This record gives sequence, C-alpha cells and structure tokens, in this order.
Amino acid sequence: MSATLFDHHHPLTQEFSEAIYTSLESFLETQRQSLEVAGVGASMEPLFNQVLHYAQGGKRIRSAFCVWAYLGFSGQDPDSAVMDVAASLDLLHISALVHDDVIDRSQTRRGGPTAHRWFAEEHTRNAWSSDADHYGMSASILLGDLLAMWSVALMEQAAIPSASAHKIRPLGEAVRSEVLVGQYLDLLAESRPLDADRVLADARLVLDYKTAKYTVARPTQIGGALGGASDEALDQLGVFGAHIGRAFQLRDDVLGVFGDPELTGKPSGDDLRCGKKTILVGYALRDMSAPARQEFFTLLGKAHLSEAEVNRARGLLLDCGALERTEQEIAQEVQAGMVILPTLGLSDRGLEGLSQLVTACVERQS
Repeated sequence: MSATLFDHHHPLTQEFSEAIYTSLESFLETQRQSLEVAGVGASMEPLFNQVLHYAQGGKRIRSAFCVWAYLGFSGQDPDSAVMDVAASLDLLHISALVHDDVIDRSQTRRGGPTAHRWFAEEHTRNAWSSDADHYGMSASILLGDLLAMWSVALMEQAAIPSASAHKIRPLGEAVRSEVLVGQYLDLLAESRPLDADRVLADARLVLDYKTAKYTVARPTQIGGALGGASDEALDQLGVFGAHIGRAFQLRDDVLGVFGDPELTGKPSGDDLRCGKKTILVGYALRDMSAPARQEFFTLLGKAHLSEAEVNRARGLLLDCGALERTEQEIAQEVQAGMVILPTLGLSDRGLEGLSQLVTACVERQS
C-alpha cells in the first residue's frame, strides 16, 4: 500500500480520492450487472453515467473524517471494508447533492450541468415526448433516492466484524435521517419571510442538521466506532464534529457569495441569486442600516443578478460587517472543536490527520 494513501500531513490526497472512487466503482459495477441480469441495464445506462460523473468528483471530506477517526483509534491503516463504509458516506453525499440541486433549481455542479439539467438536455436531444424539464426533475429525484438506498447497501454489505456492524448501524441510520431532516428544515427556512432573528435561528438549525452532523459528526463517530472508540469518546467526537461541521458550512456560505467560480465550479454569487438565508445573510439583515437593508432586499433572490449587482451585494455585506462576523464565528467553532481532539487518546497520526482535515475544511477555496 502506498505511503501517500494515508498521509497524515495531507489527508485529502488525489490518491485517497481515487481509493474511495475505487470502492464506489466496484460497488456500482455490481449494481450495474444486477440490472443487466434483470434486463433493464441498457435503459439505466444514462443514470449510471450521471452517478459516475458525480462519483469521480468531490473532496471526499466525509469519507476522510471516517477514515482518519478509524485510524486514530485503531492505530491501523483501514482495510477495504473500512474504505467501503467510508465510501458509502460519499454516496449519501452525492444523493443529497442531486436532491439539493433539484430543490434549489441549480444549473451547474462540479463544473458541469446538474443532474436534472443533464436529463432534460438528454430528453431534448432525443426529441422525446412530454416536457423535458419535468422529465429532468423527475429523473433526478429518482436518481437521488436510488443513491440514498445504495449508500445503505454499501455500508451494510461492507465486510466488517459483526460487532462493528452492530455499533455503526444506528449511526448510519441517524445520519441518513438527519440529512433529510436538514433538507426539509432548509426548504422551510427558505419559504419564511425575511426577518433577521428568524433567519439566524433557522440558519443555525439547518447548519446542524443539513451539514454539521452528516459532514463531520457522524462520519467521525462511524470511523471511531469501527476503530474501537469508547462510548464516551464517541460522544465527544459528536461534539467535535458539530463544531467543525458548522465551521465547514459557514465557509461554504462565504464561498457561495465571495468564492471564485473557477474554483467553486458554480457561478459567482450563486447563493445570492438563489436567495439563500444563511447566517451571513442573517447578520447582514440584523446589522445593516435601513436604506442598505432595503437595497439588499432588492438583490437577494433576484434570479438574473448581474455581475455588477453581485459586486454591490458583496459590498453591502462587507460594509455592515456581516462577512467579518461570519469569519469570527468560523474561528470560534474551530477553536471549540480543536480543544476536544487532544483529549480523545488518538494515535499521533490520527490526531494530525484529523487536525489537517479541519484546516482543509475551513481554509478551502472551493
């Protein structure tokens, strides 16, 4: 096994990403063969193409937190079974992305069209009957559902000891429920009237359920459970993960407004066009002057926001201090999470790997 595959100084190497993809590819090939035996393989080919497109990209954050927590408690490099469990979390993430893009009506993902746009374009290319956009949305909903079910299957089929399987099963069930709860809470928050206190309260709830739990808290707990962590350590991993997961999403909120589209793979200011009610926006609504707030209202959620309007909205967020306060909150969450790590009895490699993962989460540009 290559020494760079589990490099505690660089826990998100290309080699690690490829190893997760190998687990996904092997599992998905098994699913493809099953469908071919059932006689529907050819019809499902476009769907598999989309699955593989999504599976080849991404940062593997969730898989990495699982692997490095395992390594930290077990003191051993993970075998293929542990990698399968870690890969199942990436499959769940892809499912959430597909559904999110439908809900948000996003047009791009990972430098290409979102799944529902791709399916709609395929419908148009083939001159099929019925409505192309409806077909695209419907196919993507089914794709997201199928990916969620496959994430369960990949975790359940991993060749881990029965005691470990028993320990991670409730954690897997929790993370799958929590991400769906988070998506609904997000939808609910986006539908409510703009009010600073409400936006901040809703955004914090969404932060925990839609991101913090399934991005960091549950993956580290699952990895820790596989590695033999005690129940007390698993509880502390949950607290650590909640803090770091919040910081991760807050960074995502900042990038959704201020990120470079060449790095994020999404149009500049896309979150402004979608009208996302993030903590960044909540701070702005709370702290802006009345004239600035009124102007910001005219920009937030405007679907065809020009580049000049994006820049103006950014300026308003900077002027009222919303970006500065969000950055301060990111730093506070990271500090609160990092205090916990040295108390868990992790191996030196595991501690360093998880620490480097935290840095990658909060200092990323995409």
